[in-house]
Amino acid sequence: MERLQKLILLPLILTASLPGLGFCYSIINGPTNATVLAGSEARFNCTVSVGWVILIWLSNGNPVLTVINSQGAVETSDRFTSQNYTSSNGFTSELIIHNTQLSDSGKIECSTQQPSESSFAFLSVQVNGTLFIKNSTLTVKENKTVEIVCEALGWAPAPDITWMTNDSFIDKLRYVTQQSQGSNGLHNALSVLTLTPTDTEILTCLADIEALPNPQNATVTVIFVNSTTGSTYQNEIRKVSAEKKKDGDLENRQRHGSENQGYIPEELWNTEEIPRISSLPPMSSKLTVPAADLHTSSVPKVRPQRRTDYLISPKKIRNVTLV
Repeated sequence: MERLQKLILLPLILTASLPGLGFCYSIINGPTNATVLAGSEARFNCTVSVGWVILIWLSNGNPVLTVINSQGAVETSDRFTSQNYTSSNGFTSELIIHNTQLSDSGKIECSTQQPSESSFAFLSVQVNGTLFIKNSTLTVKENKTVEIVCEALGWAPAPDITWMTNDSFIDKLRYVTQQSQGSNGLHNALSVLTLTPTDTEILTCLADIEALPNPQNATVTVIFVNSTTGSTYQNEIRKVSAEKKKDGDLENRQRHGSENQGYIPEELWNTEEIPRISSLPPMSSKLTVPAADLHTSSVPKVRPQRRTDYLISPKKIRNVTLV
């Protein structure tokens, strides 16, 4: 009778020791590390072999969700939920952490409540803080050095600060960045860029953490003022004014003509001022030429035009030119 009982129990013991028959199962794939921004979702997967009985999710050692094969997920918080997927290879439980907080950072563990049957990963929740440069524009004179301050507040972890000018990265030796501890586990950063501009340029301060898809940025326009710019402008204004005055004078001369300093008004022609003219005898409209002075020619001569106000002597012609 005792021997018969042993024969009956032996197959049961052997069956219980075989994997995948409901008495023994294992974790096929455990969760992987994740980095997310605070306020977003974090997701972790854990796949166990066929025949699993219970699966427990823990956050920093505290159970947050339990999945039972016969009952499904047992959720105790709205922030920790799950989605389940079954395949021929096994069962996958996806843990979803909603509205992640900085305190959620740490160890996320999947456990089957069997010895050496657990797998874990790490969650990093990061905080995207603020970034600003006090002035959006800055005017700098020639040969002047200026310090531009970029401030990042309320970040976790402290951001990596870099500078760019006109889409090109600036050498890190040209700026200094200091980090400090803020409140509630947050961090601050202050970056000071020393610059001696030679031209107008756009400067960009960038703050980056792993969870950000793109760095946050703040910009400032540095307006370069050359020392000769002001005087050049004044010279141009004076040149324009001089040209306008010159054009005005030319137009006035063209409209009124130039003054003839030798011009004597007709009414001033009297016997006292021009005695030689007054002594001339009255002019005649007839012209007498001696016979000895006549010559024949095949080319007709054109008689000169003479003023008829004066009598021209037939033997002596006297010309008077008035200017």
